[in-house]
Amino acid sequence: MTDRSLDKKRPTLDSHQGGRRSRLGAIMGSTATSSVIVILAFLLGFFILGITGFNPIQAFSAMFRGALGSKRGIAETLLSMTPLILSGLGFALAYHCKLFNIGLEGQIAVGAIAASWLGYSIEGLPCVVHVTICLVGACLAGAVWGFFPGFLKARYNIHEVISVIMLNHIAFKVAAYMVSVGGPMKDPTDLMPASPYILTTAKLPRIWAGTRFNVSIFIALAMAFVVWVFLYKSRPGYMMRAVGSNPDAAQTVGISATSFTILAMVLSSALGGLAGGIEILGIHHRLLAQFSPGYGFDAIAVALLGQLNPIAVVASSFLYGVLRSGAVLMQVTTGVSKDMVSVLTATIIFFTSMKEPFARWMKHLFSAIKGHPMIGRSDSHVA
Repeated sequence: MTDRSLDKKRPTLDSHQGGRRSRLGAIMGSTATSSVIVILAFLLGFFILGITGFNPIQAFSAMFRGALGSKRGIAETLLSMTPLILSGLGFALAYHCKLFNIGLEGQIAVGAIAASWLGYSIEGLPCVVHVTICLVGACLAGAVWGFFPGFLKARYNIHEVISVIMLNHIAFKVAAYMVSVGGPMKDPTDLMPASPYILTTAKLPRIWAGTRFNVSIFIALAMAFVVWVFLYKSRPGYMMRAVGSNPDAAQTVGISATSFTILAMVLSSALGGLAGGIEILGIHHRLLAQFSPGYGFDAIAVALLGQLNPIAVVASSFLYGVLRSGAVLMQVTTGVSKDMVSVLTATIIFFTSMKEPFARWMKHLFSAIKGHPMIGRSDSHVA
């Protein structure tokens, strides 16, 4: 092979390596930005606890002990992670199409209604079949609930935030009516506003003795991988992201912005419905008037902290799972209200909204470190 032919091939290899370095740099930059955001949020939490008379070190130590210091604590952390992963994936998927799905809490509620009804009303099925039917029903309920705001956005340009907020209230009221006195799903043998318990065949198997930990975490992790493949390795995912980046340009090259806007909202809402179904089948085992502590709203912070990447959403869900499961011990042992978790959540969202300035600051910082005279001399010496 001649030198000329080698020269022709070399730019292709260099460009490929440059692309890999660029992607690696983007990942490292996003990770650094998210880390700085979390550190700033905890520093603000330290400050708030300090000026209100609490010992922040004791408070956060108790929180992490409650979340990770025992078998039960670890199990509850993982259980809290599961709906956060699914709802965070739902928000991230919609956001890639520039849709702000703040209605995941309502979609969780309708998914829970469907899973509960299917769980106690269908008899004589094997466990695998019954669980599958319940989870598919929860996904379909969430998808139908998300179709309406998606259609209104795509067809009439009605902002999705307005429609999903209204649908949230409707979903909450419907769930409350279903289990109220005289409601169609009310358990007549119980004074509580709750449905009958689902059958044993509809329950997700528990896999850690002495805890409520079940197989739901593996379903959530599998869905994170599926969403990642869909968004970054499939043609429909690429087209959906293209619509989110520039709907007019996408329409020009033959991509239907209307269809993919509806599809994004439907898939996002289906993930919310799945989160509600898993909560019923894995933990509560019946529908309660108010069973979600706000997973759908926390999903916004989870997805934004994870930079809308499905794999990073898993990591940010773990952080929020720690905050949720450890807050109880923090309140019991130090007197700090568990609402401090809400303060940290709001702070993370606030700092995440300024991620562009943070990213520029981190870029300048790394550039300054790389250009430092001592580092420059060491690099040249190695070379």
